[in-house]
Amino acid sequence: MSREPKPIPKFATEAGERAFWESHDSTDYVDWSRARNVSFPNLRRTPQSISADSSHKGAAKQHDGKSHGL
Repeated sequence: MSREPKPIPKFATEAGERAFWESHDSTDYVDWSRARNVSFPNLRRTPQSISADSSHKGAAKQHDGKSHGL
């Protein structure tokens, strides 16, 4: 990428974030040339939503490995 990406705005709600990305191109905000493939081999289906927002690092509770009716 030849220019610095724009900063991604903070969103008050998930609906606001969804509306933003529906009307904006991610290539203006993310340098996709620096993207890497990742693997999440231990993911399991869950009805709980998650966030990839880096401001919530460490806030997630440790999973105890027990079944919770999923």
